[in-house]
Amino acid sequence: MKLKRFLLRYYPPGIILEFLNNEGEVETKSIDLLTLSKETDVDQLVDLIVFEEPLLKENRKPQLKSLINKLITKLEAKKVQSFSLAKTLRAHVLPLTNCAFNKNGDRFITGSYDRTCKVWDTDSGEELLTLQGHSNVVYCIAYNNPFGDRIATGSFDKTAKIWDANTGELYYTLVGHKMEIVCLSFDPQGLLLATGSMDQQAKLWDVEKGKEVATLKGHTGEIVSLHFNAEGDKILTGSFDTTAKVRDGRRLWF
Repeated sequence: MKLKRFLLRYYPPGIILEFLNNEGEVETKSIDLLTLSKETDVDQLVDLIVFEEPLLKENRKPQLKSLINKLITKLEAKKVQSFSLAKTLRAHVLPLTNCAFNKNGDRFITGSYDRTCKVWDTDSGEELLTLQGHSNVVYCIAYNNPFGDRIATGSFDKTAKIWDANTGELYYTLVGHKMEIVCLSFDPQGLLLATGSMDQQAKLWDVEKGKEVATLKGHTGEIVSLHFNAEGDKILTGSFDTTAKVRDGRRLWF
């Protein structure tokens, strides 16, 4: 196995390791740092992490220490935030349905009844990309945070699409739902995409292959909300049938 990069996870606090497995496929592993604080002995913590994690070698200690210190600074920041209007964008020709930031907040996306999703530069307000291809309303959108290199769009045309967040290239069109897709979510590792539909079903998709992994049945009303937990091994669905369902992912797709 070969480590590719580190990624910070601010909430819940931790570090994500992205690596290549023995088959050359990209996988991720999370290191939880739930008790991290300004009193933490960072050198001791780094030694412990490197000792327990075979992906990390001695030469990675300075980088790991820097990331942990950055995470502590973020967690300890005590700022009273106030907000003022920075800019108003005439984003679409028809009403918007949704919007979302990437992890860094330097880009955001908007979905619209005009059947497109647009990517924007937060500071300048410049339109960077227009994602076109849906034949009906783009209703739900998401970045694969914390990575931010994929965008998912769900539409009233009964399909979802996975795009390259930097170039706008369409990777996959996900076909399987029988009615409008109204919610979607990436898992924390960016390996799975969940979609919920008015057809009373949720589906799980392999992000790298664009293939359906599982269909979650049991609701008797439209599924209007879904989310993964922080570890990515459970998924919560909410429905117009007045119920929510929690499912253990290890019994579904692993």
